Amino acid sequence: MESLKLSEKIVKRLRCPITEGKLLLKNNFFVSKEKKTPSFPIIDGIPILINEKKSIFETSSFINKENTTWNLKPNKTLVFLKKALPSIGINFKARRNYKKLISLIPHKATILVIGGSIRGEGMDFLYENNSLEIIGLDVSYGPETKIIADSHDLPFENETFDCVIVQAVLEHVLDPSRCVKEIHRVLNKKGIVYAETPFMQQVHMKQYDFTRYTYLGHRRLFRFFEEIEHETLMGPGTVLAWSYCHFVKSFAKSKKIAFLLSLFAHSTSFFWKYFDYFMIDKPGSYDAASAFYFLGRKSIKILSDKDLLKNFRGFD
Repeated sequence: MESLKLSEKIVKRLRCPITEGKLLLKNNFFVSKEKKTPSFPIIDGIPILINEKKSIFETSSFINKENTTWNLKPNKTLVFLKKALPSIGINFKARRNYKKLISLIPHKATILVIGGSIRGEGMDFLYENNSLEIIGLDVSYGPETKIIADSHDLPFENETFDCVIVQAVLEHVLDPSRCVKEIHRVLNKKGIVYAETPFMQQVHMKQYDFTRYTYLGHRRLFRFFEEIEHETLMGPGTVLAWSYCHFVKSFAKSKKIAFLLSLFAHSTSFFWKYFDYFMIDKPGSYDAASAFYFLGRKSIKILSDKDLLKNFRGFD
């Protein structure tokens, strides 16, 4: 039998995404203890725990190692060209935010990273901390994937994690509210959530892109959490660069031309992001941010919509 990438502690807290019952390990599969359900395969030490009746993903895609949200075998030349280009966005708060997050969680915390097939911006600081147990959950294979599951139905018992990170993910799920409720459920009492979510950003990740949030819309999404910090993450400079790049790409009639135009656009707009250093925390940035971050603590109180409106920050 393949060696699981999950610790024994986490394996004991896995639950069936269909019946919500305990899972038993048999041969190279997980099976539900309570009812007759499909068995869940383990591929390269990674459990595939998908409820196909509710998810847009199918178990067979992961058995066959097909592309889902990520291209598992990208063109090396294109990857090189993209890496050689200057980035048009800048996230200079992430590393600082993760340092604060570590100060809020237990020394040997268990962290669930949703969308965690790869390390997100600023996350190296977390992975370098050997006292933390980090569980990468995603609907794609990647160097950090430890379990494949749909975040609408997290396959864990209640109060399993000290912290949940959901960085640049909630725009890619069909029902963000459902996913945030699942995050709330699997967090320990007073557990910490950290989310980064776009407001003004064009479509990315192709067909897996559904939602954007204003500042207040983002806060309402996390109304079941006590706010620690909720601020702009990427500002108007990044928005301008994104808009310019997609304006230029809009002239293309093929993917090849769009890629070439994208190279040109990146090379001629990357400098706009540096304006964010001066603008990111100004009131107008809340009206024109590229993304927001939310750092909060699980709570039994719910932020009312009347109190939500008092949190408005901006000019418009």
